[in-house]
Amino acid sequence: MKKPIILTVDDDPQVLGAITRDLRKEFHKDYRILSVGSGPEALTTLDELRARGEPLALVLADQRMPDVEGVEVLTHARGLFPNTKRVLLTAYADTTAAIKAINSAQLDYYLLKPWDPPEQLLYPTLHDLLASWQATYRPAFAGIRLIGFQWSPLSHDLKDFLSGYMVGYQWLDFEKDAEAATLLAASGFNPDDLPVVLRPDGPALSRPDKLELARHLGLLVEAKQELYDVVVVGAGPAGLAAAVYGASEGLKTLIIERQTPGGQAGSSSRIENYLGFPTGLSGAELAHRAWSQATRLGAEFMAPQDVVDLCVKDGYKVLTLSDKTEIKARAVVLTTGVSYRTLQAPGLDRLSGAGIYYGAARTEARSCSNQPVYIIGGGNSAGQAAMYLSTYASRVFIVIRGESLAASMSAYLIEQISQTPNIELLPYTQVREACGANSLEAVVIQRDGQEPEKHPARALFIFIGAKPSTEWICHLALCDAKGYLLTGRDLVADPRYATSWRKEREPYLLETCVPGLFAAGDGRAGAMARVASAVGEGSMAIKFVHQYLDE
Repeated sequence: MKKPIILTVDDDPQVLGAITRDLRKEFHKDYRILSVGSGPEALTTLDELRARGEPLALVLADQRMPDVEGVEVLTHARGLFPNTKRVLLTAYADTTAAIKAINSAQLDYYLLKPWDPPEQLLYPTLHDLLASWQATYRPAFAGIRLIGFQWSPLSHDLKDFLSGYMVGYQWLDFEKDAEAATLLAASGFNPDDLPVVLRPDGPALSRPDKLELARHLGLLVEAKQELYDVVVVGAGPAGLAAAVYGASEGLKTLIIERQTPGGQAGSSSRIENYLGFPTGLSGAELAHRAWSQATRLGAEFMAPQDVVDLCVKDGYKVLTLSDKTEIKARAVVLTTGVSYRTLQAPGLDRLSGAGIYYGAARTEARSCSNQPVYIIGGGNSAGQAAMYLSTYASRVFIVIRGESLAASMSAYLIEQISQTPNIELLPYTQVREACGANSLEAVVIQRDGQEPEKHPARALFIFIGAKPSTEWICHLALCDAKGYLLTGRDLVADPRYATSWRKEREPYLLETCVPGLFAAGDGRAGAMARVASAVGEGSMAIKFVHQYLDE
């Protein structure tokens, strides 16, 4: 990061040289010292520094200069850099004018010439002013900036994508942040092009899709090899565990994720019952640790790519991606997990991404500050979201159809919720409608046996039920009536087993009806919806992959 600047302005070369020498002697370690020899040149320099976003800590300008006086330079500096300290350098005869300028131009100080010795007459004053500036100085953000509208679903998707990969970025609401318009104009785009991603090391991107953004972030979007020992589809806890064990045991491993690592667990604001983390950790942090571990051990992580089909050719598994490219593997582990079911009520589809969110949507928590929010669902994900949002929202209402949370939520979460004063449970209640023109403004809720009531709401987070993400594979692998993949003994017990299984041996514990095609995690029939069990199944799947490859 560049050092902040001290700008000194004087048309007398001898005075300018002396002040520059003294400033560099005392402040060169922490500041850059720039010298300008005239008032007009100073105005141009200030404009250039503002355009480049340079940090300007202090301006010291001589009062008596032709064309543009020192007070004019300092007034111009104040307009461009409101927090910059401004000092007028003047002779004894001009002290009256300098004192007036302190009031009219809001100068911070004036110094008399000569300032010898500087240790007594210059440095103490400037040290005080610079310390005051440093106390409020916030360095300009040097990473990715995202400019958009708060209620834009595409802006929300991009925020979720960046945060899912733990990419630091700065969000600028075009309608609220004054800097947004300036940055947008400098990028060559206009409001119709929003959202726009500004990158420090490349051109700005207008309305990028996730694949385009992934390329610019340096994520792997194309397979590096023609054939893999095992391809893992889905980067939830089960998939990440499979990738870690596959890579660590010498298998050529590729993991494909269509969104961000972690699955539903990755959106959890706090996981407190996972073994080995007594103080808990966020789902995103857990997923990022596992992702880093898998890639360090040699696994390739390809995202965001969507597998749309799988077939068997000459004993190899051929996966087809949404862009029609194909990837060949000797074995495949399906860890596609589950997704939240959509809620059917007026206004929900129209306002999805504009105040209504499926899952935790941690990126929107700060925008809920001091406003009421509603959560639908009584599972652990809903409870974790309620605790996280309670830090920001004025009130958090948990809407459930049943009597209590005991049947579906862990005891530690129920206790935490009961001890949080701004969380309120609404039992025997349903959301009937979402109201708002361009964003959510209110929800209509109804308690059993009572009339519907309309209440203001900043956001609605939905955590109801789960459906397996297996619709693309059910034509090949057997699923139960709800779409969950049948494996092992559950597969053997199914009436269709005799006509679908073609090997003499029975399927392995996590093997589907297609030899060499395994399933682990929440998308598998009979799986336990816990992070630890998903991790266990993912690691177990690699054991069975080895057995299959040894046949």
